[in-house]
Amino acid sequence: MTWSKDELGRIAATDDLHIAPLRDDRVTLGTPTWIWSVAADGELYVRGYNGQKSRWHQAAIRQKAGRITAAGMTRDVAFEAVDGPINDRIDDAYRAKYAASPYLAPMISARARAATVRILAKT
Repeated sequence: MTWSKDELGRIAATDDLHIAPLRDDRVTLGTPTWIWSVAADGELYVRGYNGQKSRWHQAAIRQKAGRITAAGMTRDVAFEAVDGPINDRIDDAYRAKYAASPYLAPMISARARAATVRILAKT
């Protein structure tokens, strides 16, 4: 399912997304991790600062489900690995949202791009 325009706008405008993929039992949520998020082409994306070695990233890709909290909302979500040309637009979204941050360069590096995840809203 896609995000409503309002929800996506609220999440994209905030800097407080916490991600909690399911644990291996597929029931228990992992510890929420604060992470940068961006919207591109009407979808919500996150990246692993430490690339594919990020613990939350490994769980998200393995379990494909979890929960996020952002902009005063808590939503059950699905996770999907992303690759390809969309990464250029995601880079642009990171540049626009986090231009003043000293952490921007690592978030648009090849390592972080390899750990790009689309977050899909569940009904």
